[in-house]
Amino acid sequence: MAWTDLLREIPDFPMPGVLFRDVLPVMANAEAWHEALDGLEHLIRPLGAQAVVAPEARGFLIAAPLADRLRIGLIPVRKPGKLPDPILREAYSLEYGDNQLEIEENTPLDGLRVVIVDDVLATGGTVAACARLVERLSANVVGYAFLIELQGLQGRQRLDLRTADIITLLTL
Repeated sequence: MAWTDLLREIPDFPMPGVLFRDVLPVMANAEAWHEALDGLEHLIRPLGAQAVVAPEARGFLIAAPLADRLRIGLIPVRKPGKLPDPILREAYSLEYGDNQLEIEENTPLDGLRVVIVDDVLATGGTVAACARLVERLSANVVGYAFLIELQGLQGRQRLDLRTADIITLLTL
């Protein structure tokens, strides 16, 4: 079974006009989930990352097993109000609104090579905010990794690709 067979499309979620791509059924199937993680691990490993950075919440679910497989640290980037002070905060825009992300200010990232992992690259706002946060902590973003890229939303145009690769398993 291909993991892509389990993707669900939900029209008009979270608002009218948005076609939501749901990866949770992939995660619920052991064989499909293993296949997707194998694919990401194979593509991320050559980047020489020293930490995986992931936004809440689906990013956590993908990044945690990848960090374990790669034997590197996991750095969570949270929604507002979930972390104790001191924190750094970045605002960003989505296709359906604005939000903010936070990271602990004392996260030891100085000079580390990091890969930012999330489920879907849509408009790029979420992972661009993650990149700005970790760069403020002197990390070097060497890659962005996703299960899916929604090419029509042009998210890759919001990312600084001078020193980072974009890894996707499926482009729609």
